Amino acid sequence: MIEGVITKPIRKFLDERGWLTELYREDELGGIPRPVMTYISVTNPGIARGPHEHVFQTDYFCFIGPSNFKVLLWDNRKNSPTFGQKMTIYAGQDNPMMVIVPPGVVHAYKNIGIEVGSVTNFPDKLYKGPGKKEEVDEIRHENDVNSPFNVD
Repeated sequence: MIEGVITKPIRKFLDERGWLTELYREDELGGIPRPVMTYISVTNPGIARGPHEHVFQTDYFCFIGPSNFKVLLWDNRKNSPTFGQKMTIYAGQDNPMMVIVPPGVVHAYKNIGIEVGSVTNFPDKLYKGPGKKEEVDEIRHENDVNSPFNVD
């Protein structure tokens, strides 16, 4: 485990109509920064997003399907007791999971399924700040050929 990373299985409530799931409950995650926006990304099979990290932002990812993902995390915080540790999680349709990623933890996910997959994120910072007038809070490692953070 990486200090500050939180994982929680997501329970689907099934009946004859289909299913329902709760993605965010403030009463179950006290102390976690509140989300300020939500977005859904769609990722094609075999494709990865990241690795990158945030200086200030906490990500609150929900992997519920369709498809399955390999989620990779690296603790890049020099003052962390788990600095340098790597964590791998398999999440998605077969293992619905919430993953909270604090600032300074490099993260990436790859669609390892055979169908297009979706991921929902509830970050605690607005993308590019209010009115989209600020710099993006990302340190991108995916284009660095010498990066120690490798998805494959």
